[in-house]
Amino acid sequence: MTDSASPPQSDYRIAHIALDEETILWRNADVEQERRVAIFDLIEENTFKPLRAAERGAGGPFRLTLAVRDGRLAMTIADADDVVIEELLLGLARFRRPIREYFAICDSYYQAIRKATPAEIETIDMARRGVHNRAAELLIERLEGKVDTDFATARRLFTLICVLHIRG
Repeated sequence: MTDSASPPQSDYRIAHIALDEETILWRNADVEQERRVAIFDLIEENTFKPLRAAERGAGGPFRLTLAVRDGRLAMTIADADDVVIEELLLGLARFRRPIREYFAICDSYYQAIRKATPAEIETIDMARRGVHNRAAELLIERLEGKVDTDFATARRLFTLICVLHIRG
């Protein structure tokens, strides 16, 4: 029998996440709120297992930094002591359309919550969730063989990827 207070053998999750500040070119209050909520929710509950690092014995929890470099998403994965254990680069070409769609629907949503009826807001929010869900599925697909993650974690990571693409 194990002691319930003892730490798990492997803790495949993100314990800290940062966005490369040089990548973020523009912010507003709505974007900042989305970023804060995504980071808070992500840290509270997530599944994140970098497969190659796990094969080498890394058990987490992990520190993750997201940046955009040369048109690619750079995911720098470090251990709890902030020692980099892996860096993944994902092409962003397949994300361009979902990011554009997400920005457009979010703009509509932010305008609607200020002046639309509850039914109009709900319709726009359903469309926003649909775009977000498809993008999360795409991210899971792109991470296949590199990182095991769950749908909720992928959704929150996509939100943060979008924050890195705001141009103002």
